Amino acid sequence: MSTRPGTLLRPSLTADYRSRSTQRAAGLGIVAVGLMVAMIAFISSIVQAGREGTAASIAMQAAWTFGAATAALGILKTGIAVVLWGIVRRIWLRAESIKAALPKLMPPKADQPPLREGAIDTSYGPAEVTRTPPAPLFIHRLSFALWAPMLLMGVMGLGAGLILSFIEAGAASSQSTGTFNSLRALVPGIMFFGEALLLAGISFLLGSILGSIRQGGGEVQESVGVHVKTLKMPLTAKLFVALMMMGMMVEMAQLGLYIYAATLENAESLDVWLTWLGPLREAGLGLLLSGIVLALASIGKVLGFQFSRIQELIAVGR
Repeated sequence: MSTRPGTLLRPSLTADYRSRSTQRAAGLGIVAVGLMVAMIAFISSIVQAGREGTAASIAMQAAWTFGAATAALGILKTGIAVVLWGIVRRIWLRAESIKAALPKLMPPKADQPPLREGAIDTSYGPAEVTRTPPAPLFIHRLSFALWAPMLLMGVMGLGAGLILSFIEAGAASSQSTGTFNSLRALVPGIMFFGEALLLAGISFLLGSILGSIRQGGGEVQESVGVHVKTLKMPLTAKLFVALMMMGMMVEMAQLGLYIYAATLENAESLDVWLTWLGPLREAGLGLLLSGIVLALASIGKVLGFQFSRIQELIAVGR
């Protein structure tokens, strides 16, 4: 599966590269909303901390504040994802503009021996020379297909968790101990699984950026009638995939364990489970975020290789 013109990730061939990015504006707006929600939760917590209240009122405040603060993080991640979506589309606009400009910059073709197909070494790592652009890697095809569903499911998970946090607050206020204890486990499990899905969506968008750079670079080289040089998958990209998979497995496990904890009737046993499930869910998010860092490092490396390839075409014409 490659990225075709006129899709969510790739603008149509008639799109104007000078137009403003609607995704950038929407992403910044979503981030602003997330910051406002986070400030509301923060101010509410400060106000509550300065008051004397009953255990029920404190539990009620803590329940909806946790839901709002966690939802705010999800809103911020959604804004980041929308901006990244716009970046993918801009990459394709730049690729089309390079296709149009590059033939005018290349020197006249001289009698030079053709490049030998196969593996080569570059200053950016191992690469491959082929006559046509290579097919997208499996992780790129997966990224093109799954980034939007992951983001949508993440938003739905956070929305469900936020609603349950308000129900939890109501149960605390009415002193419905059984309902309150069950939701005390369900809410963080669901909301942090939603956070993980959003991070997975962001990871797949970064994978889409890598796939678009790879595919776009191949199309640019093919358009001027030269052999295609493609950087092989860097080690950082392989580690990125591994960490993303590990992070999602941890987050699925924490969701299942939180659901089990919600069935416990003994409050003390529930407290024990919640004590160690908190760090577990954070560890899963940490793995996903570490993978994102490696994906960004991979993007920097691949971009450097593509820029050097364009310079080579302008300098020697092959």
